Amino acid sequence: MNRSLLTGPNNETMTRGWRSLFLPRVTKQSLHVYGSEAAVQKECDRQRETSSWVIHPFSAIRNYYILLMLVLTFLNLLAIPIGIAFLDSEHHFRAWEIFNLFSDTVFVLDILVNFRMGVITDQKVILQPKEIRHHYLKSWFALDLISAFPLDYIILIAKSFEEHSDTSSFSASKLVRVIMFARIFSLARLLRVSKLWRFFTEWEQVSNANMEAVRLILRIMGLFLMILLLCHWNGCIQFLVPVLQEFPEHSWVVRENLTNATLGEQYSVAVFRALSHMIGISYGSAEPPSDETELWIVMTSMVSGALMYTMMVASISAMMTNGDAPAKAFRSKMSQLEDYMTYRKLPRELRTRICNYFQARHQGKWFDEEDIFKLVSRPLREELLNVRCANVLNSVPMFRNRDANFSNAVLLKLRREVFQEGDLITHPNAPEDRMFFVERGRVLVTTATVQAELCDGDYFGELCLLNKGHCTAMVQATSLVWLYSLSAGSFEEVLQGFPEIREELYQTAHERLRV
Repeated sequence: MNRSLLTGPNNETMTRGWRSLFLPRVTKQSLHVYGSEAAVQKECDRQRETSSWVIHPFSAIRNYYILLMLVLTFLNLLAIPIGIAFLDSEHHFRAWEIFNLFSDTVFVLDILVNFRMGVITDQKVILQPKEIRHHYLKSWFALDLISAFPLDYIILIAKSFEEHSDTSSFSASKLVRVIMFARIFSLARLLRVSKLWRFFTEWEQVSNANMEAVRLILRIMGLFLMILLLCHWNGCIQFLVPVLQEFPEHSWVVRENLTNATLGEQYSVAVFRALSHMIGISYGSAEPPSDETELWIVMTSMVSGALMYTMMVASISAMMTNGDAPAKAFRSKMSQLEDYMTYRKLPRELRTRICNYFQARHQGKWFDEEDIFKLVSRPLREELLNVRCANVLNSVPMFRNRDANFSNAVLLKLRREVFQEGDLITHPNAPEDRMFFVERGRVLVTTATVQAELCDGDYFGELCLLNKGHCTAMVQATSLVWLYSLSAGSFEEVLQGFPEIREELYQTAHERLRV
């Protein structure tokens, strides 16, 4: 039997499975860009026709790749300054060398991957390799190339060549100078901070969570990480300068007896010294700078601390201003209401009831639903109302199994109301032209002969809606209750478009009145 006949379909299935990882998924962000699941599927077909090995920005592998690169970039921005400033022993140098070799390999591969990574520009996704290449070369390629320059491979080759050649004091000293130069040039890798910000922004962009609370948490995390990196870099620079000067006698490292201290002690004191400058309390640096170099390092540290404080205050202020706008609007309305009650000198008990009502009515968020409904189309408005209160409407026999257009027209006329415990919703023998649907809570209906308690999904006042007469029952809220009301005037407007339903409903009402 031909072996290819056995392996061919399996290989094709595996290839198709791998290619599916490069295709877009149905997420909140992809639906926002394309509009529907059918449009996302059409985008999958477009990518298959364009190129199978281009990674779509909304694909699963893209999301995981960004998260992986985000973590690796942050680890690099922590490890590189530590390696440059503190790791000078052979054991530590080898560990740092292995980490840098691995990181350089990944970041060089990242440059190659970016030539096959789809790009989002102005709600348009670029999938053509030529356009992707052109966009990447014009944007991030130069910065990525500098930050990913494989310097450790060059050092490794130089050390290997030195070990296999005749060793002399001159060549050894030359190698030391090369390594020292490499440590300084390694600072260029800190340009990877741009990658951190870019990956963080892209991860927020393609993630499946686009709620404001999630975005706020991501911004707070980003701000915290940037402040942590600034403090970390400052402490490493504080120690790096004496290292490059080969620990002069007047340096702070010698004065603190840290020349032969452990890595943990050196790093802790350096960061503590940097923070004492950055927050401007001068605690931890009892003696003034000993030379011009140390003086400039201290001044730079103080300026960076001032910038950090300014950035932190500005970012937190922006987050507080822009974050959770409905809650802020509610607090503003609540404050306005309290000021009004104080100005009018209302009784304390009445103030409490008004505040409780306002809290129950809006649940800590201020939304103007009428304005929100104006922002969406009529079909979306009907669908929104169906989700909210269609079950309440279907619980009423005279509305059950009706034409969908009739039900949607009625839903558009519903008004939401809230009553507190003890409130009288309807009074006996009082004019009433509204029907009520209980969404949540309990009410007590009392007539001359019957007393009944209604709860979620029940209704009352249907005869008042059709006959516009006097209410025969007293309805009182026995708990906090949320209702939907339908007025006779609004219902009459709906019935004008459905004469057959109107005749049937009025006939039913007359029969019930005769009974």
